[in-house]
Amino acid sequence: DALQALDRVAAAIAALRNVAEAEPESLAAHLSLAGALRRAERWEESTGVYDVAIALIDPIEQRHWAVFYERGIAHERAGLWDEAEADFFKALELEPELPHVLNYLGYSWVEQRRNFERAQAMIEKAVEQRPEDGYITDSLGWVLYRIGKFEEAVPHLERAVELKPTDPI
Repeated sequence: DALQALDRVAAAIAALRNVAEAEPESLAAHLSLAGALRRAERWEESTGVYDVAIALIDPIEQRHWAVFYERGIAHERAGLWDEAEADFFKALELEPELPHVLNYLGYSWVEQRRNFERAQAMIEKAVEQRPEDGYITDSLGWVLYRIGKFEEAVPHLERAVELKPTDPI
């Protein structure tokens, strides 16, 4: 963490890799390395380390939802949508109703121009839980826009701008 805070990302990853190699059974070491690789946008490397970490989890419990969510993000960014979608579903299986997971999956479907009805329902559920989250509110406006409900989309998109006025997107 200290190395990353100093913007010494390569050194941080090298140190975490050393720890993971020295402690091959340490879930924390592998998750820390996977997270650092993900934050460094080294998506494919990250997914591989998440795979190792998940193999160490026995049994998989509700509290492990974030591991699948984070690996899902890495899979999605690496262009591995089927794997990403499976991870998001696993995260929701472990902890249903998670607003960020509902939003990420729903928004991804909207971007892929599929599953609009289900995406809208998921994003609406996320907005109910996080009405002050500009990104989630934006997603609701976006799905409504994409399905041609322009008048319904506008208030959500305007609200998103109010919630995140410094975000250019």
